[in-house]
Amino acid sequence: MWPPGDADHLSAGGALRAPRSLRQASVRAPDRAVTDYHIEAGGRTVRITHPDKVLFPADGLTKRDLAEYYLRVAEVMLPHIRDRPLTQQRYPDGIDGTDFWHKQIPRYFPAWIERAEVETSKGPQQQVVANEPATLGYLVNQNCITPHVWLSRRDRLHRPDLLVFDLDPADQRDFPTVRAGARTLRAILEDVGLVPYVKTTGSKGLHITVPIVPTSFERVQAMAARVAELLVADSPDRFTSEFYKEKRRGRVFVDINRNAYGQTAVPPYAVRARPGAPVATPVRWDELGRIGPTRFSVRNLFRRLGRSGDPWRDMQRHAASLPEAAARLGSADG
Repeated sequence: MWPPGDADHLSAGGALRAPRSLRQASVRAPDRAVTDYHIEAGGRTVRITHPDKVLFPADGLTKRDLAEYYLRVAEVMLPHIRDRPLTQQRYPDGIDGTDFWHKQIPRYFPAWIERAEVETSKGPQQQVVANEPATLGYLVNQNCITPHVWLSRRDRLHRPDLLVFDLDPADQRDFPTVRAGARTLRAILEDVGLVPYVKTTGSKGLHITVPIVPTSFERVQAMAARVAELLVADSPDRFTSEFYKEKRRGRVFVDINRNAYGQTAVPPYAVRARPGAPVATPVRWDELGRIGPTRFSVRNLFRRLGRSGDPWRDMQRHAASLPEAAARLGSADG
C-alpha cells in the first residue's frame, strides 16, 4: 500500500500530473489471495500472475506492489530508457533467492513489446526495448526487479550518447569519500565543457552520467579512462581503478567499464534488489551532501518527485561534443 496522500503522477514541468491513460494504470485485485490480476496501461492489458508473491520479504513488498510502482513511475523513467536495449535481472523467488540475467527476449513475449536486434559473439539476438508503461509491467510479471540498459540506442548501437562513471565503495560507510570523488569528477568534467549529472545507485555508491553527442565507444572509453586517471592521481589513497577487489585495499573503485558496446547501467528510477527496495534516483548537486546511497525507495520516491520533479528531465539538451572536450583536456594536460 502506498503512503496516504502520496502524489501519483508527473507532468513535463516537474509537478505531479499524468496523462489520462495512466491515471487508471493499475487495478488492485480483491484483498483475498488471488492467482493473478490485470493491469491496464496505454490501452494494453497485462496479466500479473501470483500478484501476492512476496519479492522483498523484510518489507512485505509483493509482485503487485512492484508492478504498481513501475507503472506509476513510467512517465519519468521511460525517457531515460527509451530505445535502449534492456537486460532483465530476474528474481523468481524474491530478493533472498537466486537471481539470473536475461538478455535475449524469449519467444513467448508478446509481439507488441518492442525489440532491438544486437550483434553478439554468438550472432544476432533480440533484446527488449521498453518504450511504454505496459512493457515495464510485463517485465515485473517475469520477476524482473531491476532492468539494466545500454548507453546507446537501437538506431545507433555503436554510438553511445551517455558516458558513465560508477563510484563503487567497498563499504557503504565510505559514502563521504564517494561524495568527494563525485565532486572532483564534476569539476574535471565541467572544466572541459561537459555537463555531469549525479544519481544514487540504490546500492553503495553514485553514478556520474554525462550526456554527449553520439560518438564511438572508443572515444568514450578513452575519455573515461583519462578522467578516472586524474581522479585517482588526485587521491590515490582513496580511489583506485583496479578491477580486482583484492587489489583495491578498501579504496573506492572508479568503474568505467560500463562504457563499452553491450554493457549496461542501472537507469534512473529502477528498483534494486536490496532490503527496503531502494531506487536509483537522480539528485541535484546541491543536495548531494544531505542524502545517502539508499535514501530513496519505492515507498518515498513519489513524495520526492512531487516536491522537485525529475532533476534529469532536460539532460539531453546539454549533450556536448566529446572530441571537443577531449581536446580541451589534452590542452590542459599540456
